[in-house]
Amino acid sequence: MTRGGAEYIMASKRNGTLYTGVTADLIRRIYEHKTKYNPESFSAKYGCNLLVYYQGFQSIEEAIAEEKRIKGGNRKNKLKLIETINPEWKDLWEEIKEW
Repeated sequence: MTRGGAEYIMASKRNGTLYTGVTADLIRRIYEHKTKYNPESFSAKYGCNLLVYYQGFQSIEEAIAEEKRIKGGNRKNKLKLIETINPEWKDLWEEIKEW
């Protein structure tokens, strides 16, 4: 049995610090970023609390593969990816929190 997953990018602000992650529970994980559940984490230290990109997958393995692909790329490609679906850099938390 496979379990779905999501790849996501958090930002501190438009064109700011970026954090790329993967999770099997997107709502819980983004909530943890927003509340600084892990205060010593990279996202907490650098204020990455805006969900600016996410993509769901049928399996967690697919989500992990996409995360690795994105992390292996350069910053310019990450910015282009974000602006393709979220040109205004809106916080997409409101879009997903009611799932």
